[in-house]
Amino acid sequence: MKIVIALGGNALGTTPKEQYELVKETAKPLVDIIAAGHQLVVAHGNGPQVGMINHAMDTARQVVNTPEMPLPECGAMSQGYIGFHLQNAIREELRSRQMHQEVVTLITQVVVDAQDPAFTHPTKPVGQFYSLEQANELKTSKGWIMVEDSGRGYRRVVPSPKPVDVIEKEIVKQLSDHGAVVITVGGGGIPVVHNGYALDGVPAVIDKDFAAAKIAELIDADYLFILTAVDRVMIHYNTPQQKALESMTVSEAHRYIAEKHFAPGSMLPKVEAAIQFVDHSPHRTAIIAALDKAKAAIDGQSGTKIIP
Repeated sequence: MKIVIALGGNALGTTPKEQYELVKETAKPLVDIIAAGHQLVVAHGNGPQVGMINHAMDTARQVVNTPEMPLPECGAMSQGYIGFHLQNAIREELRSRQMHQEVVTLITQVVVDAQDPAFTHPTKPVGQFYSLEQANELKTSKGWIMVEDSGRGYRRVVPSPKPVDVIEKEIVKQLSDHGAVVITVGGGGIPVVHNGYALDGVPAVIDKDFAAAKIAELIDADYLFILTAVDRVMIHYNTPQQKALESMTVSEAHRYIAEKHFAPGSMLPKVEAAIQFVDHSPHRTAIIAALDKAKAAIDGQSGTKIIP
């Protein structure tokens, strides 16, 4: 089976050293899936990393007067930086098991609609946390939109438009069909819009779950795995009626969304991305599961399965 996996932030960490160590553990359940005979395409987020790069570039500009680095270019840097660690960790795990698949990171551009309403309503947190005083200064000096984030401080939010197409989709499919493990749409992909024959980057961050669903759709994957920190999707979360779901149909998922069981910015986009992937094809399945139980989820022993 061809499987697209979307890795959550818990699989990557927030600093270079932490990420370098964490991805070695992340690679193990991924290679378990490859060892079971499946083709694997890997997507991942980049919220902390792209913000860190953007902040570092901005700090350098203030000190040595370097040019300002736009957010799309920071996103491209994060794809290379995360891919470097991730592809080497997967390769090392493969070789330790005497497996010889090649692993490649592809710098990936994802087309968005320039008229997407997300551009007038930024919601995607990126980068580090700031105090209220720092947030107010950044609002004034840079025009950033700052929001309080879960009691941890203030963060910059940027637009998060929906993916429309993936420019490198045919390359991803060819590499995967030839047996390579492909790391793609990193951080949701570099958001671009068409400008004649050119592609112009836009200051946004695409949700990695929606980008993973889009590339899975475009390469006709059988499974979309959205890996996170919990074993299963819950309804009535954190109440006496809390219930873990082994499976749900698309219509049930829509009902749970209408009943507001899933938190925006947390489980909601994962469920919506799963719906997007399976909604129009009877042979597709999406699974939301914990990273360390990915193999068990394939065997139906963990995770929440979303079916048409």
